[in-house]
Amino acid sequence: MSDLQGLMSLKHADILVGQTISWPIYNQDGAILFEAGVLIEDQRQLEHLLEVGYCEADYLWDSIPGKIVAPVQAEPVAEVKAKPAEEINKESVIELDSVRWTVGEVFYLQTHDQQATRYTVRLIGYVKNKSLLVTAPTIDGRAVSLREGQTFIIRAFPGKKAYAFTAALIKNVYSPHTYLHLSYPSQVRSTTIRQGARAVVKIIASVTIGAPEQTATAVLGDLSMGGTSGLIKKELGHKGDTGFIKFKVNAAGSDEYLSIKVMLRSLAATENGKEFRHGFEFVDVSPQSKLILSAFVHQTLAEMD
Repeated sequence: MSDLQGLMSLKHADILVGQTISWPIYNQDGAILFEAGVLIEDQRQLEHLLEVGYCEADYLWDSIPGKIVAPVQAEPVAEVKAKPAEEINKESVIELDSVRWTVGEVFYLQTHDQQATRYTVRLIGYVKNKSLLVTAPTIDGRAVSLREGQTFIIRAFPGKKAYAFTAALIKNVYSPHTYLHLSYPSQVRSTTIRQGARAVVKIIASVTIGAPEQTATAVLGDLSMGGTSGLIKKELGHKGDTGFIKFKVNAAGSDEYLSIKVMLRSLAATENGKEFRHGFEFVDVSPQSKLILSAFVHQTLAEMD
């Protein structure tokens, strides 16, 4: 393969044991390791491919999930062999108190009306089988008027899980502080969010990369915990170059500015030839940045759902 800039590491790909790969796999020098149609037979082979394998960027973008897939009924977690790709992100039904909630956990409330308005609140606590206590939502610093009996779809994303349930507003409490009593859910839907789950976004970012350094503006089109891709009006750097990407997100109601070290994993011209798609892997992400990324990506995935 002559154009190595079009290759991207498989470590981003959503590949499982038992899956047949429909595209060729290369090493970092562009030499073919496996022709299209190779079967991933065991975990050792999978780990080796994820470590050393590359493929053309166009194939890899299609293999990365863009949102949480539609949930289906889960099977008991007794099966040890890897499950096929179509069984990823299965849903299970659990009880609320089986989750290790923390005070201050962010909950996203979505109304059932046509506007599907969304609010951000934080968990204060709960009384089992009675009610959930959460902070009252605000918009621009002002309290939101909610009617008792109003129902919501509620989502939360602690750790690597996504949770969703329905609850109704039982009581508005105004003194000494404003908070809400929500009905205690009879069941909670739980889905595992994979590392590669990508949120569709449109974010303006500043990218500095290469030696000597080059800086340009990028329009990011997707974002995950592991990386991002964006369009730049020129070719910036070469595959394997490192640098930094800076951008702003709104996570849990607050504007946050991120500066993350990246490695350029792919570079390819768009169909019109006027822009270039750059694929970046996040490297050495700080714990604080991981928290912000997690909150933003999960929040965006919930809004896509």
